[in-house]
Amino acid sequence: MTDTKTWARVKSPWVLHFNSGACNGCDIEIVALLTPKYDVERFGVKLEPSPRHADVLLVTGCVTQQCAERLKAIYEQMPQPKFVVAIGACACSGGVFEGNYNVVGGVDKVIPVTAYIPGCPPRPEAILDGVVKLLNALNPPKPKKQPKQAKAPEVAKPEAAVAQAAQGIVEEEKQVAK
Repeated sequence: MTDTKTWARVKSPWVLHFNSGACNGCDIEIVALLTPKYDVERFGVKLEPSPRHADVLLVTGCVTQQCAERLKAIYEQMPQPKFVVAIGACACSGGVFEGNYNVVGGVDKVIPVTAYIPGCPPRPEAILDGVVKLLNALNPPKPKKQPKQAKAPEVAKPEAAVAQAAQGIVEEEKQVAK
């Protein structure tokens, strides 16, 4: 049954977006993924508003003290297995806001992070690539079975054929000379 669940999660992950204090640059790039140009739905990715149904949590922005408890609560509401993707420099490390009095830091200071997508802001292609790599890591491809090969009939090597022909010519010349 776990293989079926893994297959379903990999083929149609539901993602939840959480802004923990970003400047909205990363948020705009995530919204761009939903447009027909990038079309994340072709991979089965669906933006889900409820943490109780989400498989992947996309977090943007550095985590502020005000948002830290909310982020923990949302993470705890997600069903197992759950995955967290930190999007942007701020979510990965705190970015330019690290060291401020109200900033805890990156997302990994509050909850465990599965994948990091750096950039300020990262391009939609990078976000899409990161999510696809995460999904591929969950379900590695199975090794392909090698088809059985029929035994090919033995063919004389070209060198051997040339040597046999030369030997035949030499013997004919000897008989003609006699």
